[in-house]
Amino acid sequence: MKIKLRSDRRDFLKKTALVGGALQLAGPSAFASLQTPEAGNPLPKWKGFNLLDFFSPNPDRSRPGSLEVDFKWMADWGFDFVRIPMAYPSYLDFDQSRDIEPEEVYKLNEEALVRVDHLIYLAHKYNLHVSLNLHRAPGYCINAGFREPYNLWKDEEAQEAFYWHWSMWAKRYKNMPREKISFDLLNEPAMIEDMNNQHSSKTLIPGDIYSNVAIKAAEAIWEQNPDHLVIADGNQIGTKVIPELTHLPIGQSCRGYYPGIISHYKAPWAMKDIENLPPLKYPGQVGDQYLSRAMLEEFYEPWIQLVKSGTGVHCGECGSYNKTPHKVFLAWFGDVVDILGSNDIGFALWNFKGAFGILDSGRTDVDYEDWYGHKLDRKLLDLIRKA
Repeated sequence: MKIKLRSDRRDFLKKTALVGGALQLAGPSAFASLQTPEAGNPLPKWKGFNLLDFFSPNPDRSRPGSLEVDFKWMADWGFDFVRIPMAYPSYLDFDQSRDIEPEEVYKLNEEALVRVDHLIYLAHKYNLHVSLNLHRAPGYCINAGFREPYNLWKDEEAQEAFYWHWSMWAKRYKNMPREKISFDLLNEPAMIEDMNNQHSSKTLIPGDIYSNVAIKAAEAIWEQNPDHLVIADGNQIGTKVIPELTHLPIGQSCRGYYPGIISHYKAPWAMKDIENLPPLKYPGQVGDQYLSRAMLEEFYEPWIQLVKSGTGVHCGECGSYNKTPHKVFLAWFGDVVDILGSNDIGFALWNFKGAFGILDSGRTDVDYEDWYGHKLDRKLLDLIRKA
């Protein structure tokens, strides 16, 4: 399967100076002249799961690791994609009992890196594409729970560390073809008032700041292999198309969590006052919103237009927390994956095993099927297999 974005890196190198000047003169409308109408999605319609082996910044708090049989089941069920969201401290060697120092972000733990190698090996053994993602990068994470020594959007020292980490990963997998691995730069970027407050406001990053950081990270990757496939998560927590990157051979990743009242219903890290939320229905009136397929179609329209313009799009995360009533979840999620799938956009469920997953989700309103000692949500599995 040959993956091709709208322009290859050679085109990118030729266009960069011209595009920069055009944007200064014409603003965002200058992108229109670079787009090919109805070009279709250059990225495959990958379907799969997020694996949380390296999700926690503290390895001692990590979830049980993925097993080889997990990859076998994914492949047997017809899936072809795994995303590995990593917290960079999970593969460093430093004293986890205290806050990290800036110089320690470069202290790699080779044993942890080998475990990442093994995870990728297992995925490839079962013909699954791997998306390697920094869920927590030096100076930024959408989640609280770890005190960063600086701010990725404001501090050059953080940005240099970010580029260094991607250079390291790109070099480590230098000889892997883009059909097997891609590099998802940063999970759900946003401007956060207080990174240590989970409920702090999360707003749009100025486009020039985000694009500058993303481009330099991509260049660090391409220095190791100019054919490496790079993906950038949408702005403002993965929800907004990034027009400042559409002239580049970089795919973009959206999210399947809209509206949050459904996807993160009663999730304590995402919502305040969870005990006083209105009951859910879909379609139907919930609080001051009428939830419907039409609102989903409006939300995804910019991403659909991005695909039509020739930029690769994939949905790197989607699903709902286990407190969402199962009937509501399936009705809503069926529309989400149908809208994505009918526009050739693949997706990855968060997660495989756990509160958002098809196995051992902990939902109390599911008629589970026993699956080799696990609790399988067969209705959810059937839904995503058909999408």
